[in-house]
Amino acid sequence: MPFPSSSSSETRTTRMLREIRATWLLALPIVLGQLSSVGMGVLDTVLAGRHGQTTLAAVAIGSAVWSIVLLVLIGVLMAVPPAVSQLNGAMRRAEIGAIFRQALWLALALGLGLFVLVHVGSSWLLTAMRIPAEVESGALAFLHAIAWGSPAMAFYLCFRYLSEGVAWSPPTMLFGFAGLALLLPLGYALMFGAWGLPELGAAGLGWATTTILWVQAAGFAAYLRYAPRYADLQLFARFDPPRRAPIAELLRIGLPMGVTVFFEGALFVATALVIGRLGTLPIAAHQIAINLATVAFMLPLGLAMATTVRVGHAAGAGDASAVRRAAGAGYAIVLITQTGSAALMVFCAGWLARLYTSDPAVIALASTLLAYAAAFQYPDGIQALSNGVLRVTGRTGASTDPK
Repeated sequence: MPFPSSSSSETRTTRMLREIRATWLLALPIVLGQLSSVGMGVLDTVLAGRHGQTTLAAVAIGSAVWSIVLLVLIGVLMAVPPAVSQLNGAMRRAEIGAIFRQALWLALALGLGLFVLVHVGSSWLLTAMRIPAEVESGALAFLHAIAWGSPAMAFYLCFRYLSEGVAWSPPTMLFGFAGLALLLPLGYALMFGAWGLPELGAAGLGWATTTILWVQAAGFAAYLRYAPRYADLQLFARFDPPRRAPIAELLRIGLPMGVTVFFEGALFVATALVIGRLGTLPIAAHQIAINLATVAFMLPLGLAMATTVRVGHAAGAGDASAVRRAAGAGYAIVLITQTGSAALMVFCAGWLARLYTSDPAVIALASTLLAYAAAFQYPDGIQALSNGVLRVTGRTGASTDPK
């Protein structure tokens, strides 16, 4: 069997390194944007921890339920980047605007549906799980406030994914960190009653987060409308009523992802609610550990989004070798990021826990839980990347049609 020449091997290596660099440059703003979005939950947790152990427990329970809303929205609407990236790669940019407008209808339906679900179902859920009364009241106040941000979050994700689908990810980072910067003073003021505002405790964090979500969505919409980069897409050129076929196609790709992400997230939520019956100390420690694990997961999730765009662009151009390189580059990067995340959780657990609280008992228990979180970094990262690669070909379980 003939062996490849060194020059051809070097050519393949050079192409792979170039692909790794391109994927990382595209992924970095997405990862930072994801971290800023999750950073809202982190900031809520840190502020709640400063307010008191009961408030931290209430926000922990509320955030666990709210995370299901986020995961469902992220999972279903992640159908948008592959659809956009394939049209972009096939030089069919004129068709992107129509897909985007149908995605907005899907986002509206999801946002309103989840708003109703949180308002109607959260009280029943927390009562059924026998959460302590002092924790349940704060958690419900937080959830009833933050639920008003569900439609805004859905729209914001739709705007994000459109931009990322055409391989322009810096706005994700910029709008994400702008929202985080605004949340800090507003959340502090509404939680503690600063600057003449009422002290609302856990509910204050919910209202602050909702306000920021609507500001982010409005800002991103204005950016898409007026930035010259998107002018040829004609995103808001006309009003399109909802159409069954394109929405069904988005759901064909996104719904299996949403269901998968829902069940993965439901496991963590169920764990949080079961722990919630044990008292405020276990809830607080678990919230810190799961919060940090969620932050770590944003790395492979952002890489999966970037890889989806790279693979989709190559698939749209009909370049099979480029598809393989894009997928391989994603796997190479995610193995590095997951190694770093696991190492931090093992060797820096105490320091990480102290970022959230000064309570020694909470720090000790959270540090122990982080060791367990380190164990699932590799499977978590690999499955996120694999889902991204499969999603761009439409093979998410709903169909084997490669189109």
